[in-house]
Amino acid sequence: MSQTQVGIFDTALEKVSVLVVLVLLGLSVVDGQRPRVWDYFEYSAISCRAHSAFLTDFGGVGDGTTLNTEAFKAAITHLSQFDSEGGSQLFVPPGRWLTGSFNLTSHFTLYLHRDAVLLASQDINEWPVVDPLPSYGRGRDTAGGRYISLIFGTNLTDVVVTGDNGTIDGQGALWWDKFHNRELQYTRPYLIEIMFSENIQISNLTLVNSPSWNVHPVYSSNIIVQGITILAPVRSPNTDGINPDSCINTRIEDCYIVSGDDCIAVKSGWDEYGITFGMPTKQLVIRRLTCISPTSAVIALGSEMSGGIQDVRAEDILAIDSESGVRIKTAVGRGGYVKDIYVRGMTMKTMKWAFWMTGNYGSHPDENYDPNALPVIQNINYRDMVAENVTMAARLEGIPGDPFMGICISNVTIELEKKAKKLTWNCSDISGISSGVVPLPCELLPDQGPENAVECNFPTESLPIENVEAQMCSSRSKYF
Repeated sequence: MSQTQVGIFDTALEKVSVLVVLVLLGLSVVDGQRPRVWDYFEYSAISCRAHSAFLTDFGGVGDGTTLNTEAFKAAITHLSQFDSEGGSQLFVPPGRWLTGSFNLTSHFTLYLHRDAVLLASQDINEWPVVDPLPSYGRGRDTAGGRYISLIFGTNLTDVVVTGDNGTIDGQGALWWDKFHNRELQYTRPYLIEIMFSENIQISNLTLVNSPSWNVHPVYSSNIIVQGITILAPVRSPNTDGINPDSCINTRIEDCYIVSGDDCIAVKSGWDEYGITFGMPTKQLVIRRLTCISPTSAVIALGSEMSGGIQDVRAEDILAIDSESGVRIKTAVGRGGYVKDIYVRGMTMKTMKWAFWMTGNYGSHPDENYDPNALPVIQNINYRDMVAENVTMAARLEGIPGDPFMGICISNVTIELEKKAKKLTWNCSDISGISSGVVPLPCELLPDQGPENAVECNFPTESLPIENVEAQMCSSRSKYF
């Protein structure tokens, strides 16, 4: 390089350096304000939005100690004006955002940056008390009301709670201690609860340390829960993963759950309250789920099932170190039904039971339940499964005088642990068939033999929620 070229290069480098300095100065604090940062994000959602805002636009401070409840409320109130003008989205930037409970609005997206953490407030005054669910008649922890969920919505349409795997931390140890010490005045809050709503998406988030249940859609329809990671200590009380409750047309997929209770619990109301309310859960798809739950089920149906549970389809499930793979829980007084249940393609590793059905799950909301209200359990189909290191293949206990009927189990291989119980199948008050099952099931599920081998049913037609396709949404915005 000649001296002239070197000189030209040095001059150009100086100009670039000056430009960089000017840009950096442009990003420095002006008039006492922090710089704005440009951020581009895109995500898959059932609806895209025309209007955007950042939590920092409404005074949010992500330092982990400043309370942001009012910032969330102000932001969502402001954005609600756009529900008929293309909807809106609220972006939560990187930071640790301490907050109490806040309500969502319709045609709205809450988006958490990958480095954003919502921290649930430890101040119980930040958790208003609301009425018990009408299909339950009381709270699950105590009689009377319940603390409202951290993220709550009712009578909404077209709502998305999503992110780039941002985190919602329920900081649940305070609540677990109160539960164990019998110090609760009301039922513990959940992390996310949406009720009496339709067209809901909850996706691509990490939920940790919930005070109780994590995700609770209730009295709602057209729901997608996708790409959720849920983490709770395996001895934490009632930290269920995802609980669709009196919901129609729901899809749960691609989730990883470590829980102190059932990973997925399908519900529809409790005893006389659920019978009176009469809203079933039906048309439910569960697929590509991984679950760890040493004290509970991977998929539980009930025990609160008094409004009915019908047409549940689960497939491609991995269960690790869990109490049971599929469990049906009910009791005298529940009424209702659990029918048309289809599970296939399940792999189980280190289990107490592969299958568990119980008709004596006897908790009741009060003494006013009807002892003549007997549940109907029928058309239960399990097929194409393998299990290893299992203590007992199955515990299937119906109700005397009200047997569980139409049970079909086919192409299932269960490898028992070395110290397994001598009784591998414990069956009473049930009826059905089996085909190609190892070890051989109980006499109440007679094997059909190779000449009459059967394949238990699994529907071939898709449900409406399976045909819902997301679109790619994006935004380029700047925030403080």
